[in-house]
Amino acid sequence: MNSIVLMLRIPVAVVLGFLIDLIVGDPRWMYHPVQAIGKCIEWYEKGLRKLFGNGKGRERAAGICCALLVIVTTLAVTGGLLYLCYHLNFWLGFALDTFWCYQLLAVRSLRTESMKVYKQLIKKDLPAARYAVSMIVGRDTENLTEEGVAKAAVETVAESTSDGIVAPLFFMLIGGAFGAYFYKAINTMDSMIGYKNDRYMYFGTAAAIMDDIVNFIPARFAGLCMIPAAWLTGFDAKNAWRMFLRDRKKHASPNSAHTEAAMAGALQVQLAGDAWYFGKLKKKQTLGDPIRPVEAEDIPRANRLMTATAVVSMVILVLIRLLAAYLCR
Repeated sequence: MNSIVLMLRIPVAVVLGFLIDLIVGDPRWMYHPVQAIGKCIEWYEKGLRKLFGNGKGRERAAGICCALLVIVTTLAVTGGLLYLCYHLNFWLGFALDTFWCYQLLAVRSLRTESMKVYKQLIKKDLPAARYAVSMIVGRDTENLTEEGVAKAAVETVAESTSDGIVAPLFFMLIGGAFGAYFYKAINTMDSMIGYKNDRYMYFGTAAAIMDDIVNFIPARFAGLCMIPAAWLTGFDAKNAWRMFLRDRKKHASPNSAHTEAAMAGALQVQLAGDAWYFGKLKKKQTLGDPIRPVEAEDIPRANRLMTATAVVSMVILVLIRLLAAYLCR
């Protein structure tokens, strides 16, 4: 196989996957690979809890085994299928790489789901808007005001820009779909078992730590990319930079506030703050200055900024990948 083709294989697969995601999104009839990872996590958790039993140390050991087994299983299955397809025919392997890159990105689906909230808000149907936003956030939504619903949707778009788009892109440009699956295995575990509640306080420790590690660079990179994206889309890039520097560490997670802080600055609103989870109030610092209240129109604004951030980050990562491949040829 031509060395240039091999050098371009991953960047082209990522770009094509990105474009397909923008156009197609995630049809409901199509089985998503994250669902398979989720089933794998559930299966291992059930078996390992029985094997290790209860207790702080036992649950932590079971959680470590679960995290390692999920990662190994995910990589073994996806790596094996990619190897087989590439071994049979280069273009068959390339097609699978591209298809999985498309499936593991969430630009279109994030926009679609958040805009469902917007459509209910502009219809003044608050109960329906609360239900729509409950599909994309983890907090309690039954008592949210219109502003609270809009803010929750904007925050989800901001945070998901990092872990749903930029982080997968980051690992795709390192190892194609195989690299993205490595990230998705860890990120899915964190979203399922990485909670600090009675059930997962110890069992989910390993998953949460792994997620913090793999998101460390992508989260900061995403926040930085959102600043030129704000300029490109006509938002307040200067304030985005200022809020990114000031507020990006105001979160219990080391990675969650970078894109939220930048988006708050770009839109000139205040995000985050106290929220209710499972009937308990969680105290959280605010991000950004309340130059104006959050409104329904901030949801499509957040989506424009999210899409622009995705494009900026993809272009930069592709160029870095091509430069690295050229220098190492």
